[in-house]
Amino acid sequence: MSDEVTYDGAAEARVITGTAVETAPDMAGGCHSGAEMEKAARMAGQSELLDQYARDYPKGPHDQPQSMCPAFGSLRVGLRMKRVATVLSGSACCVYGLTFVSHFYGARRSVGYVPFNSETLVTGKLFEDIRESVHEMADPDRFDAIVVTNLCVPTASGVPLRLLPSEINGVRIVGIDVPGFGIPTHAEAKDVLAGAMLSYARKEVMAGPVAAPAGGKSDRPTVTLLGEMFPADPMMIGAMLAPLGLAAGPVVPCREWRELYAALDCGAVAAIHPFYTAAIREFEAAGRPIVGSAPVGHDGTAAWLAGIGDAFGLSADRVAAAQNAFLPAIKGALANAPIKGTITLSGYEGSELLVARLLIESGANVPYVGTACPKTPWSAADADWLSSKGVKVKFRASLEDDCAAMEAVQPDLAIGTTPVVQKAKAKGIPSLYFTNLISARPLMGPAGAGSLAEVVNAAMGNKARMDSMRDFFAGVGEGDTAGIWEGSPNLRPDFRAQHQKKLDKQARAAKAQEMI
Repeated sequence: MSDEVTYDGAAEARVITGTAVETAPDMAGGCHSGAEMEKAARMAGQSELLDQYARDYPKGPHDQPQSMCPAFGSLRVGLRMKRVATVLSGSACCVYGLTFVSHFYGARRSVGYVPFNSETLVTGKLFEDIRESVHEMADPDRFDAIVVTNLCVPTASGVPLRLLPSEINGVRIVGIDVPGFGIPTHAEAKDVLAGAMLSYARKEVMAGPVAAPAGGKSDRPTVTLLGEMFPADPMMIGAMLAPLGLAAGPVVPCREWRELYAALDCGAVAAIHPFYTAAIREFEAAGRPIVGSAPVGHDGTAAWLAGIGDAFGLSADRVAAAQNAFLPAIKGALANAPIKGTITLSGYEGSELLVARLLIESGANVPYVGTACPKTPWSAADADWLSSKGVKVKFRASLEDDCAAMEAVQPDLAIGTTPVVQKAKAKGIPSLYFTNLISARPLMGPAGAGSLAEVVNAAMGNKARMDSMRDFFAGVGEGDTAGIWEGSPNLRPDFRAQHQKKLDKQARAAKAQEMI
């Protein structure tokens, strides 16, 4: 008898060895496995899904997300809706991270989770567990819909959410796949869920009568607003539409299921955020025209109101009356809140081009704008306007692109994502985080015209403070001082020189090999 202490008899179980499959993809790296995860998904029959994602969300220079997990976008959309439950199917570490970030951003609702292991994944038991969970949750007194989301591993393994029933006890079941190897940004993941819900709602409308909006049907033709925005912006857009005899419709992504019907029942759709490709496809299928850009700044507002007028076939005089009612106020607000300085701007929210337009009309010099989102037909007007002002616009910009632009320009202010801001501050450049400090402000019409000046000018005024902090912390956390030390780092220049000799020798050998 062995003296080894065991907890059970598992150590004595017979091990069944199989034949290794050389072509089996390695999925150990999760969404960072890149092509391996996609290869696995295609082997599992997900080619049609991935091909559609490739058309909707074309990838850029990087083949994996450089921001947070894309599924956070769709998860956030679902958690912000009334009477909608959310269920995740994915690796436990991914689910933990997603729920943590969701609650950090103010979610006040539980997130369902269907765990799995290797056995339930390969035998199909995971799908049975998901189906059982939605049957248990489908309570029409509590929910209008249940959203089930496959993360990377279930998608790569071909877990078929499309086989779930579309409705249980009157509760709608919406299944989506949001893999990190198919959806480049969390902004576009919002479109995945918004498009899936609009598709479901459009089929309901085609089948018969549906619930009216909670506030009743508008007595004027409406313009549906596509893209998340500051709460005051829809009200400002509604005020600018009033002289045209129009009203602002729901904002998509919606906050309640019945708003989806009202969103489809519009006269036109304003693609405020132009990357909602799947949602736009559903609106176009419903016969709704799409108007790009947004009423931002003087030029943007003038062009946008003209575009809305064309979509509704309004007279030029009526459009001019609406323009004359608001353009002078916008010009005055811009003049009263000037911004003087050079700014580089980057982000992954999808509104970067709109913010850049507003900054330029406020007087700022903006040589570079980077957005992680792709170029679409509905962003063309903004890109063309910025290019005419000498701005380098980079779609599908990588973190390396944004940092290189910041380092090359050496701006008075860098607006960007967390790592860009971190790198800029380390160089003594004043910086602002785009998501929390810029996009969380009104941008539309007269209210947006002067909204950025205070925070931007205050940040640029901190240059002396940034220089002082850079000098104070010089040499800390860099090079040999990186990491945590109880005393001074033990520097060994002799080891470094010896290692450099090895590297040089390897380089000479590689060069010689090339010549053979």
